[in-house]
Amino acid sequence: MAPSSLPQTPPSAVVIVLFLLFSTALLCESRLSLDYYSKTCPSFTKIMQDTITNKQITSPTTAAGALRLFFHDCLPNGCDGSILISSTAFNKAERDADINLSLPGDPFDLIVRAKTALELACPNTVSCSDILAVATRDLVTMLGGPYYNVYLGRKDSRVSSASSLEGKLPKPTMSMSQLINLFSSSGFTVQEMVALSGAHTIGFSHCKEFSSNISNDTHYNPRFAQALKQACSGYPNNPTLSVFNDIMTPNKFDNLYYQNLPKGLGLLESDHGLYGDPRTKPFVELYARDQNKFFQDFAKAMQKLSVYGIKTGRRGEIRHSCLLKVYDGWWIMLL
Repeated sequence: MAPSSLPQTPPSAVVIVLFLLFSTALLCESRLSLDYYSKTCPSFTKIMQDTITNKQITSPTTAAGALRLFFHDCLPNGCDGSILISSTAFNKAERDADINLSLPGDPFDLIVRAKTALELACPNTVSCSDILAVATRDLVTMLGGPYYNVYLGRKDSRVSSASSLEGKLPKPTMSMSQLINLFSSSGFTVQEMVALSGAHTIGFSHCKEFSSNISNDTHYNPRFAQALKQACSGYPNNPTLSVFNDIMTPNKFDNLYYQNLPKGLGLLESDHGLYGDPRTKPFVELYARDQNKFFQDFAKAMQKLSVYGIKTGRRGEIRHSCLLKVYDGWWIMLL
């Protein structure tokens, strides 16, 4: 048969085939999975476990800090690692927004250590947002909290702007209606909000976040209020002064946070609000008497939060360093 007599593929068929191939590639590229790095970075799990364990042993407040860092990364604009990017002379990044200035340094250091080790083993493979998600889950588990699945394959955001956080993170002074609306706008129910608030079972809050309320808020246990006044008496001259969120078991992930609230042992105004509002009080009472139920609901809410607003495929990138950002084609080291 002469070449001129060979059957010709219609142009429309070529377009359809290319479209299907492109769509399939995008689908594969954007699909999350529990074993996302099993082939591309087989040592991922071990490197993460070793780095997390070493950091938590040397700095026991890392777990609480990572949980807060994860929350501040995910809730405003999705779990994309944008909270990790440092500001430049041209851009004020999320981590330098007023609401984030009190974020502790240990979880940032943990992410950098893990990323450095992973880049040596598997260059340009593991995203900063995946590292933060896994580190948070493992640290919660290390302190006695529930294990939950973390699906992997997130990509990192290309941008980070402090102005994008306005009104998207809870503040201790917010009313319960404001808090409920804030979580609802991100697709979380009242019960999920109360379950996530259980993260206050570990960690601490700075005195400046609650000191002005101690004398005026009648929800405080009187003896507890007096102790807080004494502990925070020097905070105007020392803004780093802080108090544990859960004074009973501050380094254990349990349900005592909820048990403390009816006793007037909540630290923040929003803590007292959870027990005082009829929309949230039933869930506080439920979790106070049933730790297994709290763990179950916290795990579900964290798993939901961990995939909220994520970027996959070509919508994001894998940063070579969690402290690097590219501008106009040039990689800039952010120290």
